[in-house]
Parts: sequence; C-alpha cells; structure tokens
Amino acid sequence: MIEADAVTTLTIMLVGYLLGSIPFAVLICHFMGIGDPRQLGSGNPGATNVLRTGNRPAALLTLTGDFSKGMLAVSIAQWADLSVFNQALVGISALIGHVWSVFLYFRGGKGVATMLGSCLFLDYRLALSQGAVWLLILAFRRISSLAAVSMSLLSPVFSWILAPQLLLPVIIMSSLILATHHHNIRNLLSGRERQL
Repeated sequence: MIEADAVTTLTIMLVGYLLGSIPFAVLICHFMGIGDPRQLGSGNPGATNVLRTGNRPAALLTLTGDFSKGMLAVSIAQWADLSVFNQALVGISALIGHVWSVFLYFRGGKGVATMLGSCLFLDYRLALSQGAVWLLILAFRRISSLAAVSMSLLSPVFSWILAPQLLLPVIIMSSLILATHHHNIRNLLSGRERQL
C-alpha cells in the first residue's frame, strides 16, 4: 500500500508539472500582439527569444512568469510540509513541465528561469550564486546560452558547498538545462552562437 506521504508528494509533483507547463511566453506574446514566439527567432518559447522581438516588457513578463512557476511549485511543497528533498522533486517537476509542456504538445522552453525560481525557495544562497554566475557571464559575453550553460555546470558545485542535501536534485536540474541547450553548446564550440 502506498503511504500517504508518497501520495501527497506525487500529487504535488503533478501540480508542479502543470504549473511548469504554463507557457507564459506564448500567452504574453499573444496578448501583447507580438505573435507566437515559436515562430520567431530561435523558436524557443522563453524570455531570451521574446527579447529578440525587441519587446522588453514582454520579455520581462515572460522571465517573471517562468521564474514564478518554480517558486510557486516549491512553495506549495513547503506549505504541505514535504521534506526538503521532496520539495526539490516538485521543483524538478516544474522544470520538466516547462521543458515538456502538456499545453504545447510536450515541447517547451529551456528552463533556466524555472530552475532559478525553484532553487530560490529551496535555498536562497544557492539561487543567488547561480544568478550571479548567469548575470556576470551575460554581462561580459552577452550570450544567453553561455550564461545558462556556465550556471548549470557550476550549480552542483554551489550545492555541494552550500546545500549538500540538494546535490542530487541540482545535478538532475542542471543536466536537464544542459540537455535543452545541446544545440547551443554545439554552436558555442564552433563559435557560431549569437549574442543578444
């Protein structure tokens, strides 16, 4: 028989997945009359691609929405008094929802903002370290994918130092981020990746 705690965790993981699946980029671009971001630029429904349309408010709203999905999912897990590890599983579920959204026929964005939002509520020190790396790389190189890949590679190190209980979930989240950037990584290695 499945224990009540396991049922609660699985239920909240499903809620986290559905929250993560909300395609803020598509919704915001639709309501602001920009068009479908999946048909523009890189075709990625995320804040960076929305920024390429030249509409900064839309990009900021998309970033905020995607970031909030991770925060809200983990906050629900905390409200339900799940263990820290299970809270992280809910954060992973939100990230999976963003990458493979049920509302976009199991396609989606690359998950950086959603991961950061989840980590902020799991351990703010971890999220601050991740955000600092992302911002520094973006500021100096102006390549969003390089910032995301650098953050993902360093996240397990930050977790090992600051929040060792989250190391395995952070490795899983970082691996997902790296997987969503496989095409960008090839472009980075060949020197063909675009700047913002």
